[in-house]
Amino acid sequence: MTILCATHFSDAAQRAATAAAELARRLDEPLFLVHVLPGDLARAFGQSLRESAALALAEEVKRLEALGARVSHQLLAGEPADELARFVEEKGVGLVVTAGPTSASPFLGLGGSVDRLASTLSVPLLVVRDDVAFSEWVKGTRPLKVMLGVDRSLPFEAARGWLQTLRRYGGVEVVAGRVYWPHEEYQRMGLPHPQAFQDVSPELRRSLEQEVRTLTSPLELQGQPPVKVRLELGVGRIADHLVALAADEKVDLLVVGTHQRRALGKLWSVSHHALRLAKMSVASIPVAAAARGSDVPIPSLRSVLVATDFSDSANRAIPYAFSLLPQGGTIFLVYVGEPPQAMENERELRKRLHQLLPRDADAKDRKVQVEVLTGQDVATTLLKAAERFSVDVMCLGSHGRGGLKQTLMGSVTKDVMARADRPVLVVRPPEP
Repeated sequence: MTILCATHFSDAAQRAATAAAELARRLDEPLFLVHVLPGDLARAFGQSLRESAALALAEEVKRLEALGARVSHQLLAGEPADELARFVEEKGVGLVVTAGPTSASPFLGLGGSVDRLASTLSVPLLVVRDDVAFSEWVKGTRPLKVMLGVDRSLPFEAARGWLQTLRRYGGVEVVAGRVYWPHEEYQRMGLPHPQAFQDVSPELRRSLEQEVRTLTSPLELQGQPPVKVRLELGVGRIADHLVALAADEKVDLLVVGTHQRRALGKLWSVSHHALRLAKMSVASIPVAAAARGSDVPIPSLRSVLVATDFSDSANRAIPYAFSLLPQGGTIFLVYVGEPPQAMENERELRKRLHQLLPRDADAKDRKVQVEVLTGQDVATTLLKAAERFSVDVMCLGSHGRGGLKQTLMGSVTKDVMARADRPVLVVRPPEP
């Protein structure tokens, strides 16, 4: 992960360069120190300006080399964000480090170089506001404390992967920050809504915490402290709550994924506002930086939801669900019926579900949770249950004759496959 530090020689830029040098030393990677002369200034002042900038670059390189970093420098001319993006692609840079916009910047840097870099770079952007934490982390005197913004999205997965890589190089305390609006979560997870609009039921809090722990489980590395979960009820802009949560936790670094939205899309962009408003350092990780191909880690499945309507084709999916968890985990065996009949017969239905469990269902430390659910729309009920239980995979059967037949394990399976945001294993019977 070659590192590039963009500098304009201010005090803030020197702090960013120090952090970049410390990171380069810790990761044993080379560091590019780059200054971009705006095109108009370069044309107006010509060679004298270039010589002054080159001298300043050389002096800064000496300072960073004294910190133990392997540094090379480059003087460019043109529009800073465009030139840096081009240089990043040419040199195969893996991380760009720069100083954040100061309080003197118009609109806190809106439309400035940092803002444009965050919208155009295909690699992570680290905006440094304090280099001391990085220096102490490199020296091993204390761990780096990081907050990771959590949701179910591709940008989050990219941010989690970047943080997972960083955690391999030293002690990193992770706080998982999840900002939520109760009304939306009750609907998403199919939970009953309390009378008061903003009340948070214990069941909702447990479900959200379990979801966050599932999403951050790849960060649980041996020898590292466990991930701390912070849930924050929020109204309005998510970034404001996330930045406040990070400040309350006194973290050194806030890590967020980004869609790299532009124009009006920035109004609701978490990364855009975090880069502008946070008092601590911020790492903005674009989707393009997510691991691909052979770099993608093999996921570890820990929970599966399998549904049945007690038909033979549906029941075939049950042993396959258990086969997905050879090293242990939780199986949610679910039946969905229409109210109120399902609840009136809940005891009998639970008994029938238990009779369908494989003989060695609880082997390998597997846990089984049997659930009788009610709902008019079976697919929606299953999808909400998958959210509520935070399962890794859904497993459903199909009749397999001429496509998906119009029954529970036919049209419902088709509907679930079209709408699910997690893998779905469809078990088809062999041809007769």
